[in-house]
Amino acid sequence: MTSERKLDHVRINLEEDVGFKGLTTGLERYCFLHSALPELNLQEVDTHTTLFKKTLAAPLVISSMTGGAGSLEKINANLATAAQQAHIAMGVGSQRAAIVDPRSQYTFRVRDYAPDILLFANLGAVQLNYGFGVTECQRAVEMIAADCLILHLNPLQECVQPEGDTNWSNLLPKIEEICHKVGVPVIAKEVGWGLSFDVCHRLWEIGISGLDVAGSGGTSWSEVEAHRTTDERLRRLALTFREWGIPTADTLLMARQAAPELTLIASGGLRNGLEVAKAIALGAHAAAMAGPFLRHAVNSVEAVVEEIETLRQELRLAMFLSANPDLAHLRDTPALISIKVDHTDIFGEGC
Repeated sequence: MTSERKLDHVRINLEEDVGFKGLTTGLERYCFLHSALPELNLQEVDTHTTLFKKTLAAPLVISSMTGGAGSLEKINANLATAAQQAHIAMGVGSQRAAIVDPRSQYTFRVRDYAPDILLFANLGAVQLNYGFGVTECQRAVEMIAADCLILHLNPLQECVQPEGDTNWSNLLPKIEEICHKVGVPVIAKEVGWGLSFDVCHRLWEIGISGLDVAGSGGTSWSEVEAHRTTDERLRRLALTFREWGIPTADTLLMARQAAPELTLIASGGLRNGLEVAKAIALGAHAAAMAGPFLRHAVNSVEAVVEEIETLRQELRLAMFLSANPDLAHLRDTPALISIKVDHTDIFGEGC
């Protein structure tokens, strides 16, 4: 059942080591030039931004995670309440379960907790080959009064699930129809293996409004599925491809080159505000995270808010120390440089 799969995903992410072991985000290959004389007041460094016509206090998105099972309602409520208090954006997990079984819709309805935030609805793009269309996409948006719709792309994950949907043929024209008929901006999002230049360009050509590149280096959903399955062949497949994907830094650069006019969200293994700053400097308009927030959301709203504020202060300090007064300057900063990373790297972990 879909609800059991959702519970499995949350449990495995909280209890198991499912991060990439060899492949990294690629962000360690970049370093800010330190400014010993920034000529700025730290308290005046501005982290505000506008994303899809809504103002955020920081360019942060609580990435699409969960919903669809009763015990997950509290996690979404905590995340949404924290997003409202901190004035950042949020996406919910795939709403397919709630479309199929409306009894689970309440686990996704977070507007009561977050009336003002930028909120993303979410469905798997592959469902457009399994009976879903404009009507279902509009229902997902209306269900949570969302501002935008995410269509997530996860072909590897589907292929290593016992219940996976593996017909990915002729999806592009169906995504195009959604873009033109659903009535809200549509964002294409990978879930942890990145978007290539070609895919970004093709999505831009059909009218997508934004891209969440979700590169490799964070959670390996292939390894997550390896923990779920009892089928030894699927487990072997999942483990064979646990280091698959395009590093976050590389897919972000590809997206910026392939679709320079689109709103870009960086995700995939980001863990602190310094990495958010690097992602913005590489071309992102915002950065999304899941794991860091999930671990706090099972405890309390306050723990999530504290994490958000820490990330914002780390971002602000990175901007200050690289002499960037606001996000517009950071996105075009000459202070981010590419470095060679090896065992003799003189820059160390502080870069």
